[in-house]
Amino acid sequence: MCIKMTEEQPKKRNWLKLLLYFIVLIFASAGLLYLFRHLGVMEEEFAPTLYLAVFGLSFLNSALIGVPVVPAMATMIAVAAEGDLVLTALIASLAGTLGEVTAYYAGYVGKRLIHLESAPGYTRLVGWMERHGPWGIFVMSIQPVVPVDIAGFVSGVARLPLWRFLLPCWAGKFPKYLLVCYLGDAFLRILPPFPLP
Repeated sequence: MCIKMTEEQPKKRNWLKLLLYFIVLIFASAGLLYLFRHLGVMEEEFAPTLYLAVFGLSFLNSALIGVPVVPAMATMIAVAAEGDLVLTALIASLAGTLGEVTAYYAGYVGKRLIHLESAPGYTRLVGWMERHGPWGIFVMSIQPVVPVDIAGFVSGVARLPLWRFLLPCWAGKFPKYLLVCYLGDAFLRILPPFPLP
């Protein structure tokens, strides 16, 4: 017996996956915040280590092409809730932008290894990137749904100079991360206080 899937079923699954991802992110952030408060790691002497953790996890989150790292966002939100919100977003956006270099060079080198011209949508994506250039990268970086890796890959394939990819990428990531930190902090503040033993 063959069951036909309607177009709505994959869309519904994508929304459910996205919702599940955000629920995991909220619980992971709340758990990390509780852990940070419980262990007292938000003291002045531990702050550099936590910002370094935000940098490292944000870098990995972007460097691992197509693999979202939930602890990166959760750590960023938890550190922003107790530390400096703007500094946390700045560190995460710089690290995330540097991590996108892997997607850029994958496109740069991949063009020589694979003939992408025959791939579906390839010419359309390259055309869009060539038309919009830095603005296209900015839009891809600021929106939360489509991975920025695509912009990096296409920029590498199109041989866009690296700095012309990195600047609009950071310009999009910084306000996005600032908003995530702000909303995450606001959400964590409305949760009931964590009982500390």
